[in-house]
Amino acid sequence: MAGKLERKHLDKPDETRAFKDGKGKLDVVTVGSHTVGRGVFEPGWRWSLHVKPIAGTPSCQNEHTGYVLEGKMVVKMDDGAEVEYRAGDAFHMPPGHDAWIVGDKRCVLIDFTGVAKYAKPA
Repeated sequence: MAGKLERKHLDKPDETRAFKDGKGKLDVVTVGSHTVGRGVFEPGWRWSLHVKPIAGTPSCQNEHTGYVLEGKMVVKMDDGAEVEYRAGDAFHMPPGHDAWIVGDKRCVLIDFTGVAKYAKPA
């Protein structure tokens, strides 16, 4: 049996997960068997400060694959490798990292693989 066509808008998400201290949010939709998120990360956001208390893990253990719409984010792996992602970049972030916003503009990205458990209590 074939699947059905689906359409959902991220401005009307199935769920919104707020980050600690009002530093952003993740809007989540599920289409078919896939969970997609739009992350909005405000200036000053850092995973280890604003999501770690929610996740309860020493570093982010989600794998992220997606596209940066606006802003800049640095991701530093537990092994020390570091990349700055900017608007227009497609990205892959393996599990085991911290991340933070660069500059005074928010970062907005779409994540296709790391959303199902992201920013949810462990």
